[in-house]
Amino acid sequence: MGDKSDNYIRFSKQAAKFAKDVSVQAGKLAQDAGGKTQEFAGAAVKAVSDSTEKAKQKIVSEIDQNGNGEVDIEDIIIIGLKTPGVRIDRNKFLMSEFQTIYPKEIVLKAIRSTPEKAGIEKTDIDKVANAVIARERNGVSGISAALGMPGGIAMTATIPADIAQYYGFMLRAAQKLMYLYGFPAINVEDNEGVFDSETINTLILCLGIMYGVAGATNAIKAMAKAFASGVEKKLLRAALTKGTIYPIVKSVAKWFSVNMTKEVFAGFFKQSIPVVGGIVGGGLTFVTFGPCCKRLKKSLLDTELSNAKHCATKEENEIFDAIVEEH
Repeated sequence: MGDKSDNYIRFSKQAAKFAKDVSVQAGKLAQDAGGKTQEFAGAAVKAVSDSTEKAKQKIVSEIDQNGNGEVDIEDIIIIGLKTPGVRIDRNKFLMSEFQTIYPKEIVLKAIRSTPEKAGIEKTDIDKVANAVIARERNGVSGISAALGMPGGIAMTATIPADIAQYYGFMLRAAQKLMYLYGFPAINVEDNEGVFDSETINTLILCLGIMYGVAGATNAIKAMAKAFASGVEKKLLRAALTKGTIYPIVKSVAKWFSVNMTKEVFAGFFKQSIPVVGGIVGGGLTFVTFGPCCKRLKKSLLDTELSNAKHCATKEENEIFDAIVEEH
């Protein structure tokens, strides 16, 4: 009986030791497995991060038109102006819009001067402006649905085309509204892919007004005052490209650069949402297109080019005075 008891105790101790050893080994195995899982997960995260960064660099390289290594509004305008149908001929546009409701000599006078000076009724100008906004807005809604299908927006090569289409409609609307409310033709011709800096900066200001960027409205109104007052074109060009208005242009461009980079990259990897909501971001949609254009219209319909009773603001006068003094 004593031997059996001793054997039982000895067996129990061996069993306990075996169980402990198994538990220790199991713990080590679990720890090793956990470590390898973490290692694998870390590697996966790094791979995804590297892939994302490469995709972003690819987007930048495709969109960057001015060679500064960034995505900015100047790049988007250049891409837009290279898109067929975006550049508007002022003379043809004004003739096509008013020839059915006004005698040819009145329309020709509007082309030589401004619609307001030619005697075209403000209500008719506003009607055409509203029709322009509606047409361009409908164009935005018609951007190829195929580009928004799963897999479509994942193709990096389509990104510039997607953005060009959206901003192309905004640039079309901006040019038309400028011409309706008295601005002279801007130079939208390209010289081997290079566009006039005065044109680019003018369009930056227009887009700035569309999105409510500070300073853009006063700059455009000061330009209108300069045109209405007969200020030499070379003075306005200097003001836009290196003088009084240029810092405002740079400020507006900086606002776009910060917001546009966020919108382009935020939407790029969301393949389940439509191209307009994804590629160009939630703030640039069909819903906001109309209000943006109406904001520009509101600014343009009350300048010295479009309203004989226009009352200039202090800020507008200060910019205008500085333009003249720079001579």
